[in-house]
Amino acid sequence: MTGIRSVLVFSLGALIVSLALARIHPFGDARLYAQRSRLLTPPTAAVPRLMERSATPEDVRAILTEKCADCHSEQTRTPMYGRLAPISWLLERDIVKARAAMDLSRWDTYSAAEQDAFRANIALQVKIHNMPLIQYQVLHPQAEITDADIQTLTQWAQQGSAQDGNFAERTAMEGDATRGGELFERRCTGCHAMERDREGPRLGGVFGRTSGTVSGFAYSEALKKAHIVWNDTTLERWLADPDALVPDNNMEFRVVRPQERRDLIRFLRERAAK
Repeated sequence: MTGIRSVLVFSLGALIVSLALARIHPFGDARLYAQRSRLLTPPTAAVPRLMERSATPEDVRAILTEKCADCHSEQTRTPMYGRLAPISWLLERDIVKARAAMDLSRWDTYSAAEQDAFRANIALQVKIHNMPLIQYQVLHPQAEITDADIQTLTQWAQQGSAQDGNFAERTAMEGDATRGGELFERRCTGCHAMERDREGPRLGGVFGRTSGTVSGFAYSEALKKAHIVWNDTTLERWLADPDALVPDNNMEFRVVRPQERRDLIRFLRERAAK
């Protein structure tokens, strides 16, 4: 009897300590980053839909809400174990990092170029099974990304900002390297850098290089076997529709506007010549 009482006292003490530690800041209370948590928001309170002012298709919105919003929005659903340290610290860390990378609650404040870049990165991350994080899927099995989800998100990414009809094609002309460099910084640096590998291979010297040949980078088998030399023509086709040029590659980003493709190609060509 004494042993059972000791275990109960110890367990109660550990629970109290854990709850106390979970109140330590700046890390220690995931609920602070879940203002719209289902645990904290009264059942009658109206919670706005994610991306409600955008033309995001309903099937895409449903996937993002169910499988991404807990970390990548202000509509986090804080579980009961999220009140206990050190679990609460890990939850807060993941939420803070996720929102800093992309906050779906702020989708309407992002520019068209930023939205295009986010679409492409979302499609890429689910295709290579980097997202949702494995620790999240273990605790939330309903968040598993299906093949149908991947197809839906890929199609959404490929449509790009053109689906909103909010741009007009500019007059055809030779690409501008300065504009291309600015475009690269805005829309490509989420996955690429010029001098080092990231989610995608380094692009310094890509003009004139053969596809799939950056040493140490894990290319898709399709791209390694393609043996494409990147020049004006092949880069134009690649940026316009990667899957049409090389099916089953890992590139989900498309540049819809012809002039922007020309600007990027001019930028990459001039950087390779230096």
